[in-house]
Amino acid sequence: MEKVPMTGEGYQALDDELRRLKTIERPAVIAAIGEARAHGDLSENAEYHAAKERQGWIEGQIADIEDKLARAQVIDVSKLSGSQVKFGATVSLIDEDTEEEARYQIVGEHEADVKRGKVSITSPVARAIIGKESGDVVEVNTPGGVKAYEITKVEWL
Repeated sequence: MEKVPMTGEGYQALDDELRRLKTIERPAVIAAIGEARAHGDLSENAEYHAAKERQGWIEGQIADIEDKLARAQVIDVSKLSGSQVKFGATVSLIDEDTEEEARYQIVGEHEADVKRGKVSITSPVARAIIGKESGDVVEVNTPGGVKAYEITKVEWL
């Protein structure tokens, strides 16, 4: 059973989503199925089929989240330190071509949200900078071609 690394914040977000699915979404879809059944002939009842499809999706989401939580390896970023980039680090980078600055925290796959400055541990950028230190230059294969970044700062927030 492979562990799923995540921050405490990521674990809490998954737990909140699981609670929402079980206490709000599941009962709502069960009520919708009951209401659609009351309309009679189920073979041609679009409401019933849509509700059943939604129920299947919700149950799949619940199973997926429960699996992730069971395999979670919660890493307390506040207890980490050092100059090398690893899971949980917040890294400042400068694009060597455009001089554009970026700042990313390396997080678990399900927590990734580039707009919020969080990149997955499995992303090309994270894989390229893991183990590196401030001042190192890395090359990253991106969909737009190879990009070079200089690591300017490694922080533990």
